[in-house]
Amino acid sequence: MTQAKNGDTVKVHYTGTLDDGSQFDSSVGREPLEVTLGEGQVIPGFEQGIEGMQVGETKQVHIPVNEAYGQRHEELVQTVSREQLPEDVDIQIGMQFQVDGGNGPLILTVTEVTDETATLDGNHPMAGNNLNFELELVEVVS
Repeated sequence: MTQAKNGDTVKVHYTGTLDDGSQFDSSVGREPLEVTLGEGQVIPGFEQGIEGMQVGETKQVHIPVNEAYGQRHEELVQTVSREQLPEDVDIQIGMQFQVDGGNGPLILTVTEVTDETATLDGNHPMAGNNLNFELELVEVVS
């Protein structure tokens, strides 16, 4: 059987859960995720979990918070005046804005809205969480 190794493009089905068992994403019912190992297209722990798998194999992978999206940083959460946001946009919870973060683009997610203010969170939505994945290697493309 073919074994996935660094540099291979692979197709993998996955189901991601948090430590409390709640599911946050899955490829089941969709096309499998296609990724080239070693190119940093996914978080390192996910990629490392795939390496060495054989086609048809399934396995569970636990990725600690510091090897996933890191800890939450409260300094990345701020409340701003609605006047600082685009006037022509109906600001809603869950909406995202891209801003210059100084070291490249930063995605801000609206987490709270009042008549006067909006709270924006620059943390990745999965920050602060250990991640668990059930992986199934479907194919080694190359």
